[in-house]
Amino acid sequence: MSTEATSGRRLPPALRLGNAGVLYALVLLVLVLTFAAQAQGRVFYLGPTNVANILDQTTLIGLMAITTTLVLISGNFDLSVGAVAALGASVCLSLAGTIGFWPALFAALATGALIGLFNGVVVQYFGINAFIVTLGTMTAVRGIVLIVTDGRTVSASDGAVRDGLRAIDGGSWITPNLYLLAGLAVLAVGGWRAFRARRWRPARILVPLLAGAGLVAASPVAIFTIEITQRTLYLLALAAVAAWVLRYTTIGRRLYASGGNPEAARLSGIAVDRYKVVAFVLNGTVASLVGVLYAARLGSINPSALTGFELTALAAAILGGTSLFGGLGSVGKSLVGALILITLRNGFNILNLGANWQGLVEGIVLIVAAGVYTISLRRGRTRRIREAEPAAPDEAEPDPPPPPEKLAASAHGGAADRKDG
Repeated sequence: MSTEATSGRRLPPALRLGNAGVLYALVLLVLVLTFAAQAQGRVFYLGPTNVANILDQTTLIGLMAITTTLVLISGNFDLSVGAVAALGASVCLSLAGTIGFWPALFAALATGALIGLFNGVVVQYFGINAFIVTLGTMTAVRGIVLIVTDGRTVSASDGAVRDGLRAIDGGSWITPNLYLLAGLAVLAVGGWRAFRARRWRPARILVPLLAGAGLVAASPVAIFTIEITQRTLYLLALAAVAAWVLRYTTIGRRLYASGGNPEAARLSGIAVDRYKVVAFVLNGTVASLVGVLYAARLGSINPSALTGFELTALAAAILGGTSLFGGLGSVGKSLVGALILITLRNGFNILNLGANWQGLVEGIVLIVAAGVYTISLRRGRTRRIREAEPAAPDEAEPDPPPPPEKLAASAHGGAADRKDG
């Protein structure tokens, strides 16, 4: 079988198990929970209300998973984000009654940025391991939270503060018909492929065009709308910006290089330390924002709130295939990892399975996902090494002996030369 025929039957790189495995896992999980809910006679799992709940519950973990992915890509990791989120909420609610909500919000974000700057400077310029530094920061910041709150729950003090909290996390909107939007998007993909195609490929062009036309035609009858909360829009906006920067800008390429091979990046003129410190600063800032959003929903903050939040964010990033050793990761897949974790919790509640088994199942899912990605990366690395190996030289196989006539002619010519000499 020819190489062209074999490669033509392979899946596109974006759909292979090593790249899209987390997406396949999410689809499989949703299907299992949907059939299980139907078998028990419970509400339809993919109904608009439950889908909206899953998206809303994913927001805080998703926001934190995005910037955690940036830190992991840079070759570090941060264990302090849960404590920083609690501190950001505590600072905002403690100061809002005195200086106003918006200055207090700015102070909370600045506090998170300063803690991230401290982590980055100590790790990069003093050479202390990120695990030790951020573990110490997590413990110290939890102590600061107790000092700021005096060990008590801090609530929104007056109506102006509550109005400010509602302003940043009180809105929601109903989406247009998602079937119509999906149909238009698929039609756009098909039209773009037809415009760019150098030769006609029915499978790549006709399939999306027909599928998109079918969805658009069915949209007046098939209606699916969900409620999108304000915090979900924050998540989508941050994910879009981070994914665009990582994929299409020099900053993103340099961040990958800084985490994947710091020495080579430094020799290429990249300010490696600066990129890694900026990742810490972004992580701390978003952590404070997450804490304020958490407090906005409840109207208060407890000193022990968001404990263990950093491990959940790390789990979401790892489920998305982000490497703990730097240089590899995707914002989109980290969000899918967060969706898997929240979908599991939501499924346990829908099926009324209780929380006793939830931690065990989440741990098994995380270990299996990490194992699948590790095996896939090893196979991919082995395949690339084999493809890069040079072909065996021709001298490895002995040349066939010349025919007797040529041997006799060469011997006769040698004898004649000796006679002339």
